[in-house]
Amino acid sequence: MECTVNWTGALGTRSGMGFVAETGSGHTLVMDGAPDAAKPENGGQNLAPRPMETLLAGAGGCTAYDVVLILKRGRHDVRGCTVKLQAERTEVDPKVFTAINMHFTVTGKGVPAAAVERAIAMSHDKYCSASVMLGKTAQISTSFEVLEI
Repeated sequence: MECTVNWTGALGTRSGMGFVAETGSGHTLVMDGAPDAAKPENGGQNLAPRPMETLLAGAGGCTAYDVVLILKRGRHDVRGCTVKLQAERTEVDPKVFTAINMHFTVTGKGVPAAAVERAIAMSHDKYCSASVMLGKTAQISTSFEVLEI
C-alpha cells in the first residue's frame, strides 16, 4: 500500500495547511487544518477534514465494511449500515485517541441482533486493521441497534 501527500497551502499559496493525498489505488483525498487565529499563516482554512478526522473516518469505514461483509456472507438481508464514531484525544502532543465509541445502526429485513453483535466483535477482534491499531492507544467501545425495514 502506498500514498503520497502533497502540501497545497491555502488555495495555491504556500501559506496555510492544505494537503492532497494521492492513494496507490488512484484516488485523491483533501485534508486541511483548523484555522489559527493567533498565527493565521500556521493554520488551515477549514476547507476539508482534519487529518485526525480522516483517520477516525477510515476506522469507521474499515469496520463498517467488515460488518456488512460478514452479515452478507451469513446470508442476512442487510440493507444499510451506519457507524457514528465519537473520539477523545489527549490534551498534549502527540494528541492520540484515548477513547473511541462506535455506534452501529444496521437496517435490513430479519437481521438478528446476535448476528450483528457477532459481526461487530469479529471486525474488532480479527478483521479491522484500523480498529486493532487504534486500540493500542484508545479504549474502543461499541454499541448497536438493528432497524427493521
